[in-house]
Amino acid sequence: MPPVLLLRFRSNAKPFPSSPLCSLLSRLLRFIMSSSSLPDEVVKNRWLGFLIWQSIASAVIHLSSSLLLHRLGRGPSSAAAILFSFLAFHLSLLLLSLALFLLSTPHPDPSASLPDLAAATLRASLKSLVGGFSRPSFTADFAHRARRSLASGVFLLVCGVAGFLSVVAVCGNAEVVDGESLVGVGLRGLVFGLVYGLHYVYRRRWILKFPIIQRPLFYSFKIGLSQSLKRALKLSVQAYVSSVILIFFLPDQLKNKSMIGKFIVQQLRFYIGILTVSICWELSHHLLQDVHTRRCIFAPPQGSAAAETNPSEILLETLEQSSPRSLVQYLAYLDLCIVTESNAEPWRRAAFFEETGETYQRTINVCLRPIEQLASGLAEGLEGFSINRSDLLSKQLNSPVDIQLDSRLHEALNDFQICSWCARALGALTARSHSEDRYGVAQLTGCNKAVVSTLLSCLLAVEACVGKKTSAQLAHMLGPANIRWATVNTGKRDAVPALTSKKRGAALHAKAYAMADVLKTSMYQVVSAFQTDMQANAKASVLEKNWIAEGKPIYGTREILIQKLHLFLDYHAV
Repeated sequence: MPPVLLLRFRSNAKPFPSSPLCSLLSRLLRFIMSSSSLPDEVVKNRWLGFLIWQSIASAVIHLSSSLLLHRLGRGPSSAAAILFSFLAFHLSLLLLSLALFLLSTPHPDPSASLPDLAAATLRASLKSLVGGFSRPSFTADFAHRARRSLASGVFLLVCGVAGFLSVVAVCGNAEVVDGESLVGVGLRGLVFGLVYGLHYVYRRRWILKFPIIQRPLFYSFKIGLSQSLKRALKLSVQAYVSSVILIFFLPDQLKNKSMIGKFIVQQLRFYIGILTVSICWELSHHLLQDVHTRRCIFAPPQGSAAAETNPSEILLETLEQSSPRSLVQYLAYLDLCIVTESNAEPWRRAAFFEETGETYQRTINVCLRPIEQLASGLAEGLEGFSINRSDLLSKQLNSPVDIQLDSRLHEALNDFQICSWCARALGALTARSHSEDRYGVAQLTGCNKAVVSTLLSCLLAVEACVGKKTSAQLAHMLGPANIRWATVNTGKRDAVPALTSKKRGAALHAKAYAMADVLKTSMYQVVSAFQTDMQANAKASVLEKNWIAEGKPIYGTREILIQKLHLFLDYHAV
């Protein structure tokens, strides 16, 4: 039977004070989330823990709002009505959780636009009716984007139904006994659900964002409470205004007619109900982010037989066999990055440098793969960006081809989170090998050359993406002033990347600059650890032989990589 995975935190923060009941519930949650024996079950158990905490928090909020609404008017008079309201409210939360399960992902997958969906549907219809088309109706990339659009549409629909049920459950009382008035209240709840769903999809809040600092669950939930409450208040006001506009379009039989004073009380009750639902939904989103972005330790318990033989096997198998861009893969890369960078678990990092070198080589390979894919994706996208120097208007106007190529650059940088973890792990592990590699496996297996070459090649591609260009120069011209804005030698005489006119504040440039900073930091880690060896190699003219891989790099040329390495060695790479 596979060893049990450990799920725990590494943090110096003080434990969040809690009551005995909270301590008991926390132990129950940790037991549920740590009782998995397979990496694939980690996500399932985290969803189970999320549902448990969501039910507890929502029950407390629903009870508090029911007591408040009872003071503003007669609440449900029978136990059956109270039970029905409670069950309907939690059924709406269950529907919302199902929609979040279908939509949430750590990878920012692009969605297909409505014109693209309409064109693809028309093309498929013509192919089925007329025939004769050799090209397939849907490509694999378009099918993936269409599924994301379908998931967004289903999420909006479920949010509308959940809003209908939840508002009826909270605002329905003994004074509204006829079904038509309940339908009117439910339609206003439907508007709230649609407003919330549109905001959730448009703001891309379905992306699971991993925090920079891993904290305990209670502490992480506490520090995000204020922001969630502010957002809930803002969304409740927007939904209430939209629902007030809906009142004017409702037929008379769906309106709850009453006197002015009673109408004001009803509107106050309705807003409190919408605010209650909005707070529950925002806390559910906040809890979802906290639970799913916690660190998972893919290792057997320390002291067990598996830990003594090969403690890295679970982590490496997860990285090699998990689905690309899945939550399990993200958690595995996060665990690897923390192990290589910090001293929390030195026994796990020491296991990478075992005598045969196979474990170290597998670890480096799983980290190099995303960096190589990023560099190749950027290289393919940069090939199409060209400027005809005689055409001045091309610097101001973007052609449809440039727009398509720009989207390819965005898609390449969508893996920024995994690539940053891999770059940090490569830099830290290579630097650690200088003092912790007793058998010299990092140098003997050629991993050091592969790491340096890949990091430099990816850095050149990222810098070209933001308009920074380099070219090979003579040795006496080396220096940051001479290399910074030279021309890229890509094999095309009159073609250079046309990205300098892009807005620097765009999302593409923000990710590219952040990725460039991570790559530079990783390179400086390696250079700082091996500075004496590299300087000796440079004096002996064997620096490129020992630190740059043979063959053509993914982006740029071998001469540019050597020149860039000299800049890092002189601490002039900026």
